[in-house]
Amino acid sequence: MPSKTARPAYFPTLAAERPDIALCRASAYLARAADAHAGLHGLGVGQHLVLKMLDAVGPCSQQVLAEELRIDRSVMVNVCDDLERSGFVRRDRNPDDRRSYAVTITGEGRERLAEAERTVPSYLDEILAPLTPDERARLATLVGKLLEF
Repeated sequence: MPSKTARPAYFPTLAAERPDIALCRASAYLARAADAHAGLHGLGVGQHLVLKMLDAVGPCSQQVLAEELRIDRSVMVNVCDDLERSGFVRRDRNPDDRRSYAVTITGEGRERLAEAERTVPSYLDEILAPLTPDERARLATLVGKLLEF
């Protein structure tokens, strides 16, 4: 009768040697979870982030949104197209630069954002449950340092 071999627990060793790989895997895991959470509210993660930024800072060009949210410019066009079709944003010619558009959140967009935002604290508690509040704060600081902000 063949013996069953134990499954090696290699990933912790790999993660210790290659924090870049560990961060990539953690990022993929968190991205899937964030997509699923945002989808519950009829939004993609990028759409949620655009609405959140517009609500916080006011009208912006697509270029500024893409740069600030670290979303590829070509992807940002589709995000804004989808938000505009849904009635969550409107795009008007930028009065300061007629070559660009100012993207503005609508009342309906604010309502959808508020609905989605109400569930974020419980979602974060669930997804980051293995970390203490202090560890979460340190993680946010370290990730910010890696992303230079």
